[in-house]
Amino acid sequence: METFLGIDYPTLWYLVVGLLFSGYAILEGFDYGAGAWHLFFKKDLSRRIAINAIGPLWDANQVWLIIGAGALFAGFPVMYATMLSAMYVPFMLFLIFLVLRSAAIKFRSAEEMVWWRKTWDVIYFISNVIIAFLLGVVLGNVLQGFELHKNYEYKGGPFFTFLNPYAILVGLTTVSVFMTQGAIFLLLKTEGKLFDRLTFLLKRAMLFFILAFVFTSAYTLQYLPGVTDKFKQYPIFFILPVLAFLAVANVPRLVSKKKYMQALLFSSLTMAFLLMLVAFQLYPVLLPSTVNPDFSVTIYNAASSQKSLGIMLTIVLIGAPLLAFYFIFLYRTFNGKVRLDDTSY
Repeated sequence: METFLGIDYPTLWYLVVGLLFSGYAILEGFDYGAGAWHLFFKKDLSRRIAINAIGPLWDANQVWLIIGAGALFAGFPVMYATMLSAMYVPFMLFLIFLVLRSAAIKFRSAEEMVWWRKTWDVIYFISNVIIAFLLGVVLGNVLQGFELHKNYEYKGGPFFTFLNPYAILVGLTTVSVFMTQGAIFLLLKTEGKLFDRLTFLLKRAMLFFILAFVFTSAYTLQYLPGVTDKFKQYPIFFILPVLAFLAVANVPRLVSKKKYMQALLFSSLTMAFLLMLVAFQLYPVLLPSTVNPDFSVTIYNAASSQKSLGIMLTIVLIGAPLLAFYFIFLYRTFNGKVRLDDTSY
């Protein structure tokens, strides 16, 4: 098996895919989180400011999802196909609400009628909450495993089997961390009464996240078999849960000191460390089988050919700096407080 810097190609591609979806979770996290607060703002002006805070960024952040899905399909086609079979319903709902969310952002301020704006406000709010929830639900199901048989054939249960207790807990935790991320981001983009309102809401979001995080962590340790086995085998990686805990603890500390940029950084680090924990716990498995571990989808039995992976890794080495430059330029250009004008949503 071919390697680069001593790491085999499937593992490298596993890291690439993980990085892309982590970038999506962190950057789109504050987009979805900002939208999840939408109905908590009473005035039309406040809602417009909140939408325009993410206005120049939300569609650019979707790039991470597109590239991540493409990388998953190209690098691990077996996993891509099996995952869509197992999680067909949540993925279809995810796409439907993505379309509705985009339409709400574009159409909300196109007309002045109160009923028109309120209708799109509700659609926008519901879409953001459900998208965040579904992302967590999918992650929760992956952690639990699927009923995979020979040839990675999925033989799952009824239509809404994906809504099991653990997946719901992970979904609520995802909503809570996105809402925390979104409130912190909006504090960086707003001022006046809306800023004061967000300061109050952020405290509620952090309480929501801490409670959801504690319950989900306790459930994971209690009911997911072998969840600590990897850490016993490689004790050095105990640093990951420690770093995740410190990142979580730092967010309220920094918020209390009104250091919102640093709080946003540590909120992002919280998501990054939690996703690293998931990646470490699963590796080299992509989709665990609850029937027989031999039927699990791994980075080795699901990967494309070595030649294909080698070519794609070369493309990554070329494209990654360009993508980084694009996002640095984008966020520097639209830095600062929101000011509404004739071009605003």
